[in-house]
Amino acid sequence: MKRRDFLHYTGLGLGAAILSNIPLPGKAVSPEVLLDNPIDTTVKKQLADVVLTTAKSKGASYADVRIGRYLRQYITTRERNVESITNTESYGIGIRVIANGSWGFAATDRMDKESIAKATDTAVAIAKVNAKLQIEPVQLAPQKGYGEVNWKTPIEKNGLEVPLKEKVDLLLAANNVALTNGASFINNSLFLINEQKYFASTDGSYIDQDIHRIWPTFTVTKTDKKSGKFETRNALSAPMGMGYEYLMPREEDKIKGIITLYKNRYDLLEDVKTATLHVDEKLKAKPVEPGKYDLVLDPTNLFLTIHESVGHPTELDRVLGYEANYAGTSFVTLDKWKSKNFNFGSKLVNFVADKTQQNSLGAVGYDDEGVKTKEWDLIKDGILVNYQATRDQAHIIGLKESQGCSYADDWSSVQFQRMPNVSLQVGKSPLQPADMIKKIEKGLYMFGRNSYSIDQQRYNFQFSSQLCYEIKNGAITGLVRDAAYQANTQEFWNSCSAICDQSDFRLGGSFFDGKGQPSQVSAVSHGCATSKFSGVNVINTGRKI
Repeated sequence: MKRRDFLHYTGLGLGAAILSNIPLPGKAVSPEVLLDNPIDTTVKKQLADVVLTTAKSKGASYADVRIGRYLRQYITTRERNVESITNTESYGIGIRVIANGSWGFAATDRMDKESIAKATDTAVAIAKVNAKLQIEPVQLAPQKGYGEVNWKTPIEKNGLEVPLKEKVDLLLAANNVALTNGASFINNSLFLINEQKYFASTDGSYIDQDIHRIWPTFTVTKTDKKSGKFETRNALSAPMGMGYEYLMPREEDKIKGIITLYKNRYDLLEDVKTATLHVDEKLKAKPVEPGKYDLVLDPTNLFLTIHESVGHPTELDRVLGYEANYAGTSFVTLDKWKSKNFNFGSKLVNFVADKTQQNSLGAVGYDDEGVKTKEWDLIKDGILVNYQATRDQAHIIGLKESQGCSYADDWSSVQFQRMPNVSLQVGKSPLQPADMIKKIEKGLYMFGRNSYSIDQQRYNFQFSSQLCYEIKNGAITGLVRDAAYQANTQEFWNSCSAICDQSDFRLGGSFFDGKGQPSQVSAVSHGCATSKFSGVNVINTGRKI
């Protein structure tokens, strides 16, 4: 099939799922449908009022409604070919109520008033049945109504409005860079998501939000034909809460360092070119010698360790054991928080939860319970001081209001506690990575996320990287391979001995963070500057090829 014909047919939504473990809810549509105007807010308010009125008349003490239109475009290429172009739209209404002190939920994609009233009846009926098994009634933190308000991701260029050909041409141009520079293979993808969400509740809120996210990513592979060995390097991009401007790098956003990186921008062609050189170097790199090292971790690597060892264990539902089957519980149990002196990390370690951070994946004006988002401390001067909570969890830890951590990945999914952006605060004194390196006798400098493992309580772990540079006597000597750092969460964060300043702060993140049964995905960012960890155990993973 000619490329022109392929673009035409896959543009009609016939592309396959990109990755088998990534859900693609909604129906396949043409790219033009993704550009349709959002549903008028007057209409959405009328439909929401049907829910609120019906729920009250059936005996509900509380009700909220989410009208959602979710647009997703996923483009994948391999070498000179387009693999798939998938466009989906999901549109419907989710209804949640409290009746007789218990939750009930129902959803429908039939957007007429009669069908919506019927779904509301179902939600109330479910709540009343659930109440017979409920030990304690639901306690909601107080929440004022905001009336009619709206919030939008501050984007410069809507990625869904960029012509499909322009996006495909960029990916194929990047592939060409890799192949002409000696790569054996390259897979290259672009993910674009637009959530148009309308929330209303019996508290008196009518909230309209327009949320955008983007993620370009690739994997370059080179094979040594003589030995049969191969090496890969993934993209050093970060998924972002931005528009297509993320793929339009600016010279003033460059980060000084041994690899060309940007603050809140990304140069796909530059990263592919550099990655192709790196796989050559990795094929020739010597194995790491196991032992104790001072680690210098770039944000492209450290964000994942933050996600797994700080973000997940401070989710209150994991702490309480409500969430266990999907990725485990937490070692930071309530007794540690109540002691007010649990030493999570060194005094340099300060973690903030924040759903207002511009360009982040988790940035919204209001969560899926109509709570205005904010920032709060999780770890202060190394001490555990708080968790992440929703309206029905707040009273458990003595909060007078929700922290705005509720999210559902679709109108058909029930909202529950999801991780906000969790970020390591920067150092207070001027410090750059080069300054750290000069003072290290034996160390490793790591970039990019790679394989990892962590136990069910988010305590014992190991993480590796896409690139690992050896440091000897204050200088970088070259790449090594098969290195993974190994520690427990408390030991690791107590080894944090230096953090670079604000000029080095960058966001990383997870575009598809899974949780719950049935499983849902959410997108969350983790910001940090390059950080130093002293005397960390490093193992040689010693894989055989």
